[in-house]
Amino acid sequence: MNLLDKRLPLIQNAPLEGKIVLVRFDHNVVKKGQIRDPYRIDMTLGTLYNIVERGGRPILMTHVGRPKDKKTGEISCKEEESVKPIVEYLERKLHIKFHIPEFGITPKVGITGIDTSINLAIRNLRERKIGGIYLPNTRWFQGEEDKGEFRSSFALQLAGLADIFINDAFGSWQAHATTVDITKHLPSYAGFLLQQEIVNLNSVISPERPFVAVVAGAKYDTKIKPLYALYDKVDKLILGGVIYNTYLCAKYGVNIAGVSESDIAAAKDLIEKDRVNRKIVELPYIVESEILEERTEGRYRTISIKDFKQGNKYNYVLDIDPKSFDDKDVYGIISGAKTIFVNAVMGFTPHFSAGSAALDNTIDHNRNAIKMYGGGDTLQEFKDLCPGLYLSVLDNTQYYFFTGGGTVLTAIEQGSPYGLKPVQALMEN
Repeated sequence: MNLLDKRLPLIQNAPLEGKIVLVRFDHNVVKKGQIRDPYRIDMTLGTLYNIVERGGRPILMTHVGRPKDKKTGEISCKEEESVKPIVEYLERKLHIKFHIPEFGITPKVGITGIDTSINLAIRNLRERKIGGIYLPNTRWFQGEEDKGEFRSSFALQLAGLADIFINDAFGSWQAHATTVDITKHLPSYAGFLLQQEIVNLNSVISPERPFVAVVAGAKYDTKIKPLYALYDKVDKLILGGVIYNTYLCAKYGVNIAGVSESDIAAAKDLIEKDRVNRKIVELPYIVESEILEERTEGRYRTISIKDFKQGNKYNYVLDIDPKSFDDKDVYGIISGAKTIFVNAVMGFTPHFSAGSAALDNTIDHNRNAIKMYGGGDTLQEFKDLCPGLYLSVLDNTQYYFFTGGGTVLTAIEQGSPYGLKPVQALMEN
């Protein structure tokens, strides 16, 4: 059964022979100049191979980090947010040569456009003297996130490089020039990873029940909309991180260091909602620490939420104690689920990670559920804390690892993967 909307144009139907193919990936895996986990790159190799095998010549692009200051609008093109580590990884992995074009960088403005210096590289690409071109970080370009003429000009310049556009960047759900505007100028198609992610999103948007979701985050206010959308969809919801701390403050009238009054006020609605529906699963044992910077013996302790009294003040709560997952109610809810979605790191890494490891191992005890993990930090934490388990389930059909956790939450909020702006743009092309 084809679970994809018939209006979505697919790479399988793209005429690639002899064409220059511009491909948008989400290879945003570089932190401080290093690749922490190449999973997101590896998941796109099928699309890249298909383009080359069918006679296409690829120009690749991705964003890396957040070079643009949201307050000032200034763009900083730092070496640590370069695509070079990605290119080096691909060259080692595929044994082919990539070319990274160099364009002039204006301080605070970034790259103002694509100039004719790229033409020689495109000719070499056509003549197979190089295996591919990898454009600089898309967010270094002034037009990528711009709202005006620079954006329109950038989209046209990109279109002038190629014959066909492929979007395989599931994690890049924002409506930017390289994910949306480009589709107005070139025949555009969905790559294999994008298709796969959309199909698997159906298991989260129309889940087999009971459906349990685990969500955490460093800020409450940025997660309110997707959190409410998820709350309405799930049978049970487990919270972690600052989101859980905020919930505890709002429900029990306690004060936890690092939780703002405005977030506590915002969480009151969720408390009222849950008085009726009782979907939130409370993790009974949490880890309080006097300091954020390190895990120092004698300066952290486990406390029980049963001991909360209104007005109590606590230091930083930086993890969930693993024995919370041995609690009869918590364990029963996780083990009885048929669908589990996780977009959560339970502790303040790297020093407080026992809660995340306990969560992952408890979920694995459930051999009947479909287990779906959001991308980014959630996946990285799983891999770092439970490497044996991670390797053992990579090809397990009961597990699926999305390459973009934020994209999944956005699709849940909208009720459909086809509401995502880049997907809409492909369908309207």
